[in-house]
Amino acid sequence: MKNLLICFVVLWAGELLSQNKQVLYGLEEVPQNLLLNPGSKVPQKYHIGIPFLSQIHINGGASGVSVYDIFGKSNVDINTRIRNKIFEMDEKDFFTLNQQLDIVNFGWLAKNDIYFSGGMYQELDFITYFPRDLAILAWEGNQNYLDYPFDLGQVSTTGEVLSVFHFGANKKLNDNLTVGIRAKLYSSLIHFQSINNSGTFTTRESTNGINIYEHEFQNVDVSVQTSGYASLRDADGSSEVISEILGRTFFGGNLGLGVDLGATYDIGRYWTVSGSVLDLGAVFHTNGVENYESKGDHIVNGIELIFPPLEDGEPTFPYFSNVVDEFEDKVGVDTLQTSYTQLRPLKVNGALEYRFGQQLGSGDACDCYNMGGGIETGQSVGLQVFSVFRPKGPQLAGTLFYYRRLWNFLSAKATYTVDPYSNSNIGLGMVADLGKFNFYLAADNLLLYGNIAKAKSVSLQLGINIKIYEQ
Repeated sequence: MKNLLICFVVLWAGELLSQNKQVLYGLEEVPQNLLLNPGSKVPQKYHIGIPFLSQIHINGGASGVSVYDIFGKSNVDINTRIRNKIFEMDEKDFFTLNQQLDIVNFGWLAKNDIYFSGGMYQELDFITYFPRDLAILAWEGNQNYLDYPFDLGQVSTTGEVLSVFHFGANKKLNDNLTVGIRAKLYSSLIHFQSINNSGTFTTRESTNGINIYEHEFQNVDVSVQTSGYASLRDADGSSEVISEILGRTFFGGNLGLGVDLGATYDIGRYWTVSGSVLDLGAVFHTNGVENYESKGDHIVNGIELIFPPLEDGEPTFPYFSNVVDEFEDKVGVDTLQTSYTQLRPLKVNGALEYRFGQQLGSGDACDCYNMGGGIETGQSVGLQVFSVFRPKGPQLAGTLFYYRRLWNFLSAKATYTVDPYSNSNIGLGMVADLGKFNFYLAADNLLLYGNIAKAKSVSLQLGINIKIYEQ
């Protein structure tokens, strides 16, 4: 059992690579910047992404632990390190994973000077909060925690895989203001969530003499909602699973609607402010739904729920594997097929930028559209803010950045970010336009690339597009 818990910690801390794309935001040379701000300035007249290669993105992390904390060189026993981390972390610590893959991405400037763009991408999004009380219960047992109410409400997790079809319009309204909107259609492949739980589990000495101990589940309201899981579980072979997933990818899953909004405004010639609201929408789960819930107050006697601490990697009791079954038997877990609505994780971006340095000539490629009241220069500095709304509140990040046009064909952006994972996150993005081909690469936490195990978050974006500036 201890080995299982160690593997769980490793999975969380090592494999879970948040949704902040601080390096890519505001990089107008990258067409996928429109997915972060549909109201961004657009330099090109046309673009088309190389299928499956125009955007490959993965980022996320663990707010309270890294792989190095557990497996780094140390004189402290690994079991002691795990125990220390369990007690150091609290229920507000979280673990996230977000991954996106562009399937198709395209855009063109119409005769009415509206830049239309659209495409399709696949996204995986996952977050779980650290259930500190339950981790202590699993690691320490409850022999030394009689009369302690373990909080079941600390369980909060959600995850999904979906495909997103999108189409947007970007318009320069005057010399200073550019606005944009993007409509989205979501097709959910699989989704689960267990949020807004409540209740406590307390072990105390029995007062009725039926057993030595009694176990009280008080004010329990715990549920797990799933869609798309039951049919995959019951599928006959891998071919049926693949067929089912492909069908859900192209409008065959539970559908939803969303919208992105954004704007960019030049304050005079050197200052620019921009902002966006992304994924303002919901998915409506009506097909393939299977939910589990337990509610009420229960006092249980005759079920062995005294868990001694784990020793030497093995449990000291033979019945732990049956506890879940006995819980369902004694306390009750209902299985329902009730439809539910899932809100998409709303994201907000904002930035303030000051441009300086040599003014770019009117013949520069980036001046072919949206020349505006503000002038284009070879350098800029600024501040970016980001927030994503999660089950237990928003996750915030602040970024200072420096942008420089190195040559006509090459630009770079360096960032310094403070977020729940770190206060020393250095990132770098490079964009190269070689002929009609546009290449970009962005990554963060560069200071820890010598020993990536020390990083509590990792982010990587890269892609290849074809851009055309003139007809």
